[in-house]
Amino acid sequence: MALSKTDRRERIRFRIRKTVSGTAERPRLAIFRSNKEIYAQLVDDVNGVTITAASSRDKDIDASKVNKSEAAKLVGKAIAEKAQKAGVETVAFDRGGYLYHGRVKSLAEGAREGGLKF
Repeated sequence: MALSKTDRRERIRFRIRKTVSGTAERPRLAIFRSNKEIYAQLVDDVNGVTITAASSRDKDIDASKVNKSEAAKLVGKAIAEKAQKAGVETVAFDRGGYLYHGRVKSLAEGAREGGLKF
């Protein structure tokens, strides 16, 4: 029997997490995408700490009234700005089992435009 969509994503996510890990100097940029919103956080896996986070539910992004792909780009820029304040320049990108396409790609491009390297 074929896997459900969520089971398939979980398998891919675990396969990615075997190789991608974050440190204090190079945290993991973890993405979560729901049907309406998109979330990003910088995670230090060694200490088990979230350094900073941004989402499309933040007041300035939510008030901009743009479509979901443009909101994802704004989230990428916001996480990059917060990372710069925290002293982070390079990250390990964790797409969370989602295809590098659409909103995930927009978020990554926004983060790169904001100054993050990955």
